[in-house]
Amino acid sequence: MPPTFIYDLPRNPAIAVGLPIALGSLSGAITKSSVDTWFAGLKKPSGHPPKIAFPLVWTFLYGAMGYAAHLTASHVNTPFIGDAARDNLQLQYIQFGLNMLWTPLFFGAKKPVLGLINITALLGTVIKITKDLRGIDSTAHYLYLPYCAWLAYATYLNAGIIYKNYNK
Repeated sequence: MPPTFIYDLPRNPAIAVGLPIALGSLSGAITKSSVDTWFAGLKKPSGHPPKIAFPLVWTFLYGAMGYAAHLTASHVNTPFIGDAARDNLQLQYIQFGLNMLWTPLFFGAKKPVLGLINITALLGTVIKITKDLRGIDSTAHYLYLPYCAWLAYATYLNAGIIYKNYNK
């Protein structure tokens, strides 16, 4: 069984929401030079949004996933669903790790194929989390739905960049 702080950390809503936003912002700031140089020179698939959309969408999504973790953590000691809440919260930590790994793979290492492998695993994990949240906390479930949609779209963008730039 994981240490109890794994379940206690997201119980504070300010930490639960603020930490993912802060770490996501840091990840974006670290790779900004690559976004402005290497990425700017890549051919993009149709439907690629303007650059400003990414920080706006990700700030919302990081906040939503953090608040969903907070809601999930509130159920870890609830009869009948406590085990499911603990398992789901552990998956939420795993998905956040996968999420944080994508940016350095794609932008830092400039490896879109590794990014695609990562984001595919991330998308599958997030779909499972979202599905399982239906039986744990309906608000957390609904908070994850935009994340599922955005990740599906981001997976398309990642694959489209590979196709348009590395399809030899």
